[in-house]
Amino acid sequence: MPDVAGMTVKGRVTCAGAGVPGVVVSDGVAVTTTGKDGSYYLPSAKTKKFVFISVPGGYEVSAGNTILPVFYQAFGADASVVETINFTVTKTDNDKHVVLAIGDLHLANRNDDIAQFQNGFLPDAKATIDRYRQQGYKVYGLTLGDMTWDAYWYANKYSFAEYLSVMKNINIPVFHTMGNHDNDPYVAADWPAEAAFRASLGPTYYSFNLGKVHYVVLDNIEYVNKGGAQGTLGDRSYNETIVADQLAWLKKDLATLSDKSAPVVLAMHIHLNGNPSASETAALNLTNASALIDCFSGFSNVNVLTGHTHICYAYENSPTLMEHNSGAVCATWWWTGKSGYAGNQICKDGAPGGYAIWKFNNTGYQWLYKAIGYEEQYQFRAYDMNLVHITAANYAPKTTDALLADYVDAYAVKNTGNEILVNVWGYDKRWKVELFENGTMPLAVTRVKVKDPLHIISYEALRLNAGATPTSDFCTTTSAHLFKAAAVSPTSPVLIKVTDRFGNVYTETMTRPKALTVSMK
Repeated sequence: MPDVAGMTVKGRVTCAGAGVPGVVVSDGVAVTTTGKDGSYYLPSAKTKKFVFISVPGGYEVSAGNTILPVFYQAFGADASVVETINFTVTKTDNDKHVVLAIGDLHLANRNDDIAQFQNGFLPDAKATIDRYRQQGYKVYGLTLGDMTWDAYWYANKYSFAEYLSVMKNINIPVFHTMGNHDNDPYVAADWPAEAAFRASLGPTYYSFNLGKVHYVVLDNIEYVNKGGAQGTLGDRSYNETIVADQLAWLKKDLATLSDKSAPVVLAMHIHLNGNPSASETAALNLTNASALIDCFSGFSNVNVLTGHTHICYAYENSPTLMEHNSGAVCATWWWTGKSGYAGNQICKDGAPGGYAIWKFNNTGYQWLYKAIGYEEQYQFRAYDMNLVHITAANYAPKTTDALLADYVDAYAVKNTGNEILVNVWGYDKRWKVELFENGTMPLAVTRVKVKDPLHIISYEALRLNAGATPTSDFCTTTSAHLFKAAAVSPTSPVLIKVTDRFGNVYTETMTRPKALTVSMK
């Protein structure tokens, strides 16, 4: 390829030796597409380290002997040197594909996390992968950030290399999203704090296509980390925002899409919206959330996948854009499953530790939240509130009711109202929750925003029992995917029927009395 004035990067995208036209190529600032012969030119200032392709639908890139799709290459010289950078893709049929959305792993070699990950998440994910492959799906992974835990990079000698050494056993291509805890805690500035991520996992923002679906990954953390210096942990502070150069790049990337009705999936770590209310309202969370949403004006089918909160919720910003905040693999930072604790994996809202499964077939799709260690049908947990009475004697005998009182709210008082509480972690406003006493008599169901009692006895009670103060960020949060109904009898069976937006029905006949225990389903 001849040099072209002003163009500092050039190359071809090929498949089996032939050029692939129409492939989007970028350096994180400029965006172009390949011509008929698969060639491209970029006027790059080479300020963003990489040139990368937006892998086209119907193709894949090699992952070598790793899980990392090689859709990017680092520059080898500054902008005064014209570089030739070529890419090779392989044809594949991925119109029918599954993406596992894997949020908040927080691997740090503490709290028995490696054993919990290897004995819990990995075999569960492998079984899911095998199941969908047998159904003819291509399967991919997409993390939602916080693969690592910056506070323990140096103290425990655990960072991206160690993460990859255990994650590689998942044996699927995995695309990665930057989390706030994936920054170098010794560095007090955003771009240089990301250097370890880039060196291990590639660009912090990019796009790719699987079948008919366009995926965009953004880094919505502006790392500040006051006091950080070589050998010294900073305060690990950050701004929840998408910096201007990413928004500018996003607009250019989206401008390459001709069909604005086709599905677009946006992945980023920090949530777009706050935890919704029971009346289905939520405040925007990112400082420039409106500017981000405006980028998708004209697109009619946008789903936003986020993590960070360690809870589950779904919220429709509009009929064309919906956020899915998708739980955490580590649940409560691996505490409840740690040896000597509850022996379960439970997030702050009572959702089980888990990951989301997104199933695409051309432009049609469904999703669900998959609890680790359970079948896909496990989509809710029900409580007999007559037996939800959280006291030190019952759940934390080495502490006192006075200390426990700060965490248990109304559960400190015995309930005699024959109420049933149902936690439906995958709920969105198009789901339906119904309860029937004795299987036939419908009960009035009210959506409520309350704490999940199982999480309280699995985390706060057991931390107090160990003589420790529960970490405020890890404590049970109120959540609005819970539902309450009152039965007539304290002992009658209650049929619980939950129908998701796709018409899938999940049921349980609850036998009462039903005790509140850390091992309850």
